[in-house]
Amino acid sequence: MKREFLINMAFLLGINLLIKPFYIFGIDRGVQNIVGAENYGLYLSLFNFAFILGILNDLGIQNFNNRHISQHRHLVVKYVSSLFSLKLLLSALFLIVLFLGGLLLGYSVNFPQLLFFIGVNQILSSFSLYLRTNASGLGYYRWDSFFSILDRLFLIGIVGYLLWLSPERAAFKIEWFVWSQTASLTLTSLILFTFLRPKLQGWKLRFNRLKFLALLRQSLPFALVILLMTMYTRVDVVMLEQLLENGAREAGIYGGAYRILDAANMLGFLVAGLLLPMFSRQLKTKESVVPLLQLSFRILMTAAILLSSASWFFRSEIMQLLYWEATPYWGSVLGVLMISYLALCGTYIHGSLLTANGQLRSMNLLFAGAILLNIIGNYFLIPHYGAVGAAAMTVVTQTLAWLGQWGLVQKDMHVGIDGSTLIRLLGLLLILVGIGLFALPALVASIGWLPALLSYLAAGGCSAAFLKLIPLRELTQNYSR
Repeated sequence: MKREFLINMAFLLGINLLIKPFYIFGIDRGVQNIVGAENYGLYLSLFNFAFILGILNDLGIQNFNNRHISQHRHLVVKYVSSLFSLKLLLSALFLIVLFLGGLLLGYSVNFPQLLFFIGVNQILSSFSLYLRTNASGLGYYRWDSFFSILDRLFLIGIVGYLLWLSPERAAFKIEWFVWSQTASLTLTSLILFTFLRPKLQGWKLRFNRLKFLALLRQSLPFALVILLMTMYTRVDVVMLEQLLENGAREAGIYGGAYRILDAANMLGFLVAGLLLPMFSRQLKTKESVVPLLQLSFRILMTAAILLSSASWFFRSEIMQLLYWEATPYWGSVLGVLMISYLALCGTYIHGSLLTANGQLRSMNLLFAGAILLNIIGNYFLIPHYGAVGAAAMTVVTQTLAWLGQWGLVQKDMHVGIDGSTLIRLLGLLLILVGIGLFALPALVASIGWLPALLSYLAAGGCSAAFLKLIPLRELTQNYSR
């Protein structure tokens, strides 16, 4: 399983590194620059509001299906007929609740068309992710990796034309961005369905109330986990927009920093997508999860230490390079926010293992405490510190949530991370902090910040290899077979 994990992770990262960074920094950043931080912040607030309510559109079906099909592949046709039908009904419920909830915040009255299409995009994205769980559950990991970038590939083509080639590019509006997402997600869902159709012989829509209730009883624990995780990672943008007079602009600044976290987060998110079905399969077959847990922890935490420390030492330079409106304040938001990347990567690993093991009740209690802490903390910090306060609260919440999951894995599954790995990771952190404090100022002064950043990353990579945190030998052995 370690070999399969490494090969698929390399393939997954390879195709995503070709597409997603270009989308994030070329397309998404380009949209924010051309429409401005305030307009983009409004869109981001609407998007996150819809994203939080999007749990109604899924109710845990995605993670339930990924775990269940990985363990019982012969049942895929039986489940897809009912689950696909159930998701159609949930999509209608989601749109109704989205507009009712939007009335309370003024979104449905002031921005009804924008809210509607953002809601439609959530539905299409949810269908796409659900279809992908069938592909990964059936063992088509590399096809799933390809499908993970397909919507972004379409979006690059559509929005790239509108931003750079269209005669009307100067009049670009945030609505164009949303409509482009609708088109790209529709195409992706159709292609996914076409790919899976031959593998799902005999399926058809089945609206069976008793079957739906039985499936919901099984998937709802997954839904609560996702809802609580979504709230404490997304509610901050909505609170920024609602609590401050210039809330849309602060949300835009926070969104600019979060875009960089999102780009770095691509590694953890994609690895988690591989880990969940693999952990599920190992637990089903009684195979030890320890080697895969240790390997994924080593890889993700090495990347997290390197990228978060680099973002701290070059925070202002990075933001001013990317955004036309950026000031040192934007850099402060990025520097604080990127600290949470360490906890995010840890959550992807330990959270995937807990989900695969079905320990949802413990996770729900943990995340309920995290969301309560996050909302209370943001309520007090945002009015005084704006986006920096929201970033600081994200660090606190994510860290406590991850440590709680780590504790659950050790307590309930008796699986831990070996001390040698922890010592080596601490050594890497100390080396990078030392370089940042004592060597970087002189290096920046002599060669400029961008070459200094590249040198810093190279030094971090060499240090990680020296400390044997990068599995070079295992990769070489696996690819030589």
